[in-house]
Amino acid sequence: MPQVARGTITALMTAPQSPPCQAYLALPPETAPEALAALLAADTQREVRQVGMVDARGGLATHTGTMCIPEAGGRIGTSFAVQANLMDQATVWPAMARAFTNAKGDLADRLLAALDAAEGEGGDIRGRQSAALLVVKGKASGAPWADRIFDLRVEDHPEPLQELRRLVRIQRAYTHMTAGDDCLAVQKWSCAERECGAARRLEPENAEMTFWYAVALATVGKLDNARPLFAQAFAADPRLARKWPLRLVPSVSR
Repeated sequence: MPQVARGTITALMTAPQSPPCQAYLALPPETAPEALAALLAADTQREVRQVGMVDARGGLATHTGTMCIPEAGGRIGTSFAVQANLMDQATVWPAMARAFTNAKGDLADRLLAALDAAEGEGGDIRGRQSAALLVVKGKASGAPWADRIFDLRVEDHPEPLQELRRLVRIQRAYTHMTAGDDCLAVQKWSCAERECGAARRLEPENAEMTFWYAVALATVGKLDNARPLFAQAFAADPRLARKWPLRLVPSVSR
């Protein structure tokens, strides 16, 4: 299971309910090396654990126990730690580190690039089955549910990385949709047009996204652009026409 951490990741024989993990969670803030040393010192099964840590200041630590199933290992780089075990080749985690370092885009893009690199080196000896991605905001708001930018997982799929990329694209689209909804609610029409348009460009076959983009366009007077989008949305999902008939958007129904 190849993993890239910007935070803390534990792998192989995980036991979050164990006394060492519970003790770690209760510790005051420490650097990653200090925290990892304390965690391992309290863990009698440290040799079957694999851990990567990145602290808030960019401090790094990684551990692969001597009894982890080969191929297994880890590497640290600028603000990241990468671990892998049960790999086909020992080239997996170095390839992941290079891919993460060289990839363009946001954190999600770079994490996906690292997972692709792992697969390119042979990946897991058990084959492909699942994949997951968790990205949170850099500064906590106190509302953990609102701080998760991506929290996605593919439990069982023949092509889990392709499916994970699809889910990332959908999540990006819905993030724009939510922003567009917020703009519509406060009558910021140009903002709504921009955000709803960005959502539809990511998911052009999504009827609801097409509908709301049409609403935003109609609201700012771009009726010629809005009419075919309403038609497309209603053809794809007639329930939209029943729920929001065109008479609710008078300028379009004329």
